[in-house]
Amino acid sequence: MSIATGTGIRHILEKAYAGERLTFEDGLALMKSPDLLEIAAAADHVRRRFHPDDTVTFIIDRNINYTNICAAQCSFCAFKRDPGHPEGYVLSWEELDRKCQELVDQGGTQVLLQGGLNPDLKLEYYQELIHRIQSKFPQLTVHGFSPAEIWFLARISRMTLRECIQALRDAGLRSIPGGGGEILVDRVRRRIGKGKVLTDQWFEVMEVAQELGLNTTATMMYGHVETVEEQVETLVRIRNSQDRYGGYMAFIHWDFQPGGTRLGLEMEAEGGYHLGTGWDYLRIMAVARLILDNIPNIQVSWVTQGPKLAQVALRFGANDFGGTMMEENVVSAAGTIHHVNPDDAVRLIRDAGFHPAQRDTFYNVIRRF
Repeated sequence: MSIATGTGIRHILEKAYAGERLTFEDGLALMKSPDLLEIAAAADHVRRRFHPDDTVTFIIDRNINYTNICAAQCSFCAFKRDPGHPEGYVLSWEELDRKCQELVDQGGTQVLLQGGLNPDLKLEYYQELIHRIQSKFPQLTVHGFSPAEIWFLARISRMTLRECIQALRDAGLRSIPGGGGEILVDRVRRRIGKGKVLTDQWFEVMEVAQELGLNTTATMMYGHVETVEEQVETLVRIRNSQDRYGGYMAFIHWDFQPGGTRLGLEMEAEGGYHLGTGWDYLRIMAVARLILDNIPNIQVSWVTQGPKLAQVALRFGANDFGGTMMEENVVSAAGTIHHVNPDDAVRLIRDAGFHPAQRDTFYNVIRRF
């Protein structure tokens, strides 16, 4: 295939079109290249290789933050409250039931459970939380708990990681989101996520979960203290992990939201921060689609980017519009608020030139429009 670029990435894009694996150096060259539209065309080609019928999926879900109490000291988070803080909470069972019922009434199929590293919540709480949802609302799949939450739970419960994940699975947990991925490089994690898992621990949680048959996703939050090299390293490490166990169904990325965060103030004091642009988001989207040659789905983040840019991203390698998310508290705590309901998702996907379909947690299509 003829590629209209003279900036030194022609051979890299030819590899992508041919289905050959890109190296770290290839990814870095693409991240630094001005030829974004040529990179996007290659990413769109790879997207069609995975999804030749131009179907773009979405899921009707709800993000329930069961607690905001967290012992970690992540400088990028505006949502968490320290143990003992008067604004800290743990949802009551009645409130949990109400939120799940509202989701079911809207035709939802997935509940995303995310909270903090709450030292007062032991394994029995999580088992009851999962079991309650699965017994009262069997149409909902529990997609829950970040690797950091699970690692912390295993430690305070004095269990091995495998024992902890197996106990959660036996209670009804079927899928683990890639939350807390941020940048999977220890230099960055030590700077912005004190008290949370480091890179090898994050991957250990995911790979043990995959060995036990759980579905997982991978994520990246960019645009803070990381370098471009560390962005690419994150993508390559995710790909390497997928080679081992094959359990990541999707990759999702979004930019750091500085509002109300300590990291935002620190970066401003150090000379200011530059908010990620739409071009930054689209570039990472396209490069991720090219590097992650073994992960079938790339999801847009309309929550942070807004629905219009999410539509554009569907031509930069994405094939999934994510969840309609009746509720979102973490990103909105930093001042970023967008809303998309199921009818919006169908319209936005169709207007972008694709065929909308509702999916379940495991990317099975359950309804076409």
